[in-house]
Amino acid sequence: MIAVLDYGIGNLRSAEKALQLVGGDARLVSDPEAASGATGVVLPGVGAFGACARALQQSGLGTVARRAAAEGVPFLGVCVGFQLMFEGSEEDPDEAGLGLLEGTVRRLRGTVKLPQMQWNLTEQVAGVPSVMFAPFSEAPWFYFVHSYAPVPTGAGESAVVATCDYGGAVVAAVEQGNCWGTQFHPEKSGRSGLRLLGAFVQRCNGAVRLS
Repeated sequence: MIAVLDYGIGNLRSAEKALQLVGGDARLVSDPEAASGATGVVLPGVGAFGACARALQQSGLGTVARRAAAEGVPFLGVCVGFQLMFEGSEEDPDEAGLGLLEGTVRRLRGTVKLPQMQWNLTEQVAGVPSVMFAPFSEAPWFYFVHSYAPVPTGAGESAVVATCDYGGAVVAAVEQGNCWGTQFHPEKSGRSGLRLLGAFVQRCNGAVRLS
């Protein structure tokens, strides 16, 4: 079972249905106890960082995300859920992220139109192996909707596996052991998104279960 964390933010059905389409037994989970036994955890998110961080904490599901990361259970953060994997965001400096990766979420720089709301070519970082991007022989296109993106520091820098170009290089995806994250929306990215989600579902098959 893949637990899609439902903490009252946005429409999570699209993520659930996309995972089901590629063979995952995905279920929306709003009670932390209901996530026990999951072989995968997905943290979607839309809107403002602070609102998502507060809702995640109030729901108790932040502990599920941290347990998944610590216990080696496959974990995927999407859009603001991806941003929550980091320590914090300049969008809402008073709210802390999960701290799974070192770095801060910052507003996109330059003179580009915000938000980035478009399909964009996503390039894998040369020389960095990635299970997430293994299904792709060519650089895939994904759908982005965001005005902020993580700027990893320290050990977080080595987790970056893909970037896109939007007024400069923007971190598009990270992968560190069992923890994956995408700034783009795979559930809105057609075949490319389904292929990536399929790789995540395969990663969940036979994985350690959440305590």
